[in-house]
Amino acid sequence: MAVEALGCSHLWKRFGEFCANADVSLSVERGALHAVIGENGAGKSTLMRGLYGIDPPDEGEVRFGGEVVTASVQNAIARGVGMVHQHFMLVPTLTVAENVMLGRESCQRLLLDERRVERELGEVAARYRLAVEPQRLVRDLSVGEAQRVEILKVLWRGADVLILDEPTAVLTPLEVVELGRTLRELCASGKTVVLVTHKLDEVMTLCDRVTVLRRGEVVGDHRVADTNPQKLALAMVGREVDLERRPLPMRQPSRPRLSVAGFSVERSDGTAALVDVSFDVEAGEMLGVAGVEGNGQSELVLALAGLHSQSGGRVSVDGEDLTAYSPRRRQRSGLRWILEDRQQRGLALDFSVEENVLLGHEEKYSRAGWVERAKLRRNAKQVIEAMQINPPDIDRPARALSGGNQQKIVVGRELGSALKVLLCAQPTRGVDVGAAARIHAALLAERARGTSVLLLSADLDELLSLCDRIAVLFRGRMVGTIVNDFARAAEVRQTLAHWMLGVLRQAQDERL
Repeated sequence: MAVEALGCSHLWKRFGEFCANADVSLSVERGALHAVIGENGAGKSTLMRGLYGIDPPDEGEVRFGGEVVTASVQNAIARGVGMVHQHFMLVPTLTVAENVMLGRESCQRLLLDERRVERELGEVAARYRLAVEPQRLVRDLSVGEAQRVEILKVLWRGADVLILDEPTAVLTPLEVVELGRTLRELCASGKTVVLVTHKLDEVMTLCDRVTVLRRGEVVGDHRVADTNPQKLALAMVGREVDLERRPLPMRQPSRPRLSVAGFSVERSDGTAALVDVSFDVEAGEMLGVAGVEGNGQSELVLALAGLHSQSGGRVSVDGEDLTAYSPRRRQRSGLRWILEDRQQRGLALDFSVEENVLLGHEEKYSRAGWVERAKLRRNAKQVIEAMQINPPDIDRPARALSGGNQQKIVVGRELGSALKVLLCAQPTRGVDVGAAARIHAALLAERARGTSVLLLSADLDELLSLCDRIAVLFRGRMVGTIVNDFARAAEVRQTLAHWMLGVLRQAQDERL
């Protein structure tokens, strides 16, 4: 008979008038990899935070190892439950070892015994193949390495049950594969993993069981072997979602609208992030940029937006040289952007949805120095409706929304602009399948209106679904650009994978 590792019965959680979890019951078997899926705002993270004791439920029963307990972080940790949050809880200026021991400091003769922690951490890392150097500063780690640190932190503290909230939202495809292998090995060793995710392919390939939430309620609980992505998508969003990839609508060749020539960018430590990058994007064209994270993608978008200085080259829109322009002046010239870090660069988290819709668009809603509040509120309501932000409250602080709904604010705000060029970095990171479909449709609509779209994504399937051409950045250089030919999709994918890994023998043949 299966033994329960984690569970709850008739759990309720309300925030004012908003009901985030309604009569939720869940049972996770020991040794299982159990997925919890649902739309943004469906109550997944709230449920996990409730079980872990960060936001204890208003009503209901929480169980660890079959025993009814009071929901609290102390009880969770004491009973071997650890949680890795969607947004990392790490201090950038501390080392890996210091972050791991933070709050659980090991002392010897009143001095921190960091050497012992480093040794123990190395042993745990080797056991679970989570390679990371304990002495490195967190600020110097890649996103994938920081993810490993979060997992190592809960394993070092003796967790037998791991709750992972959107762990792959910020990882590259290669890192996702490696994390999946690690999670299966953890379960094989007797650990239990609860995986909160939007990605149905991860559910189907990794998980044993899946629970579906919609609007705070459980609407499905299945063995993965007994379901499929179409059924899960229907349960998540309550309507049919087209998951098939189809050829892009035909477009006529046009003039270059965005032109980048000899673009070079240095990081703050003086190392080269981009070296002599050149490309054009035509009016009505979507150019994708692929690459393993850390190869210059972030610096490319920030420098094109004027938010990061460049060391060489020029950028122009419709022949107008923007190289010396400020970010605001670039916006006035028709250049807009959606950046990958929504919390740091896309939103003011303590501002309301309405106020966040205003950010960067003050001139659009102002007259004689005053904000036209009625116009702003109308537009904010339109953004909520178009992007299906949940809960649909324009006065709600952005901080109180799920990560996916925060992303919808940013995307809805920028796609409502008068655009010539859109720089788009990880637009569907952390959003559900239904919202991703809406964002994809909106990007294709911008393409049809003649907007030049530069799309950077760690999701190769996303690039293959949307882009006319796809380029690859490797070690700061653009090593190749290939036409996204639906008729030879497997060959295109293989070529891109080679370039992303630095295998460049085909690049010259495929460059346009």
